[in-house]
Amino acid sequence: MLSPWQLAVLAVAGFAAGAVNGVAGGGSLISFPALLAMGYPPVTANVTSALTTLPGYVGGLAGYRAELAEVRPRIRQLTAVTAAGAAAGALILLAAPAERFTSVVPVLVLASVIALAAQGVVARRLARAETAAGHGRGLLLATFVVSAYGGYFAAGLGVMMLALLGAFIAEDLHRLNALKSALSLVVGVVSALSFAVFGPVQWLPVAVMSLAGLAGGRSGVVIARRVPPQRLRWLVVGVGLVLSIALFMR
Repeated sequence: MLSPWQLAVLAVAGFAAGAVNGVAGGGSLISFPALLAMGYPPVTANVTSALTTLPGYVGGLAGYRAELAEVRPRIRQLTAVTAAGAAAGALILLAAPAERFTSVVPVLVLASVIALAAQGVVARRLARAETAAGHGRGLLLATFVVSAYGGYFAAGLGVMMLALLGAFIAEDLHRLNALKSALSLVVGVVSALSFAVFGPVQWLPVAVMSLAGLAGGRSGVVIARRVPPQRLRWLVVGVGLVLSIALFMR
């Protein structure tokens, strides 16, 4: 049974995770270590963290209602492949030891940061390539891979998803953030359903951190709206670098 101070720590961590997800993604790197600090085993902390960050995605998405209307066709295009990737990642986590994949997580997060930093150049080149080819198979494949990663271990999912979308879609960063939030929610819902049925979820931390994360997600969007797009991009790069360094140190 968790003590009152432990519940307070988890509430603060849940709020912070929701806010970070609303701005740039990576909230799981707050919720996951917080659960580890409470004494939960890594896999239990991982699946519980996946459920606790879900309301934060909802809160963040609510703040992008105007942008969501503009990217709705992209959401319809990518939802099915995102759900399939998330389901695959969740099943891999439940069927195999988490340590096998955790060792490569820092490299994946660092790669996403590099991609986001080079977003302007990469976006123009890939957008021309996609238009010339007349299809988006590269975008679909990349979305599946990133979603599978998110279904397995969600730390850095928002950063990676934003880098992926920026590389394939030439669009305003706030609209990309809205699309990222929508797809991250799909990953969260699919993995959460899988973990709720088959995973060792701890429901008290889920309840406490979810309520705090919902408020934090809304606050994160408010912060993001006050930052110019270029500054927001480099803020996201900075968050990604911190995530990568922390994961390498683990």
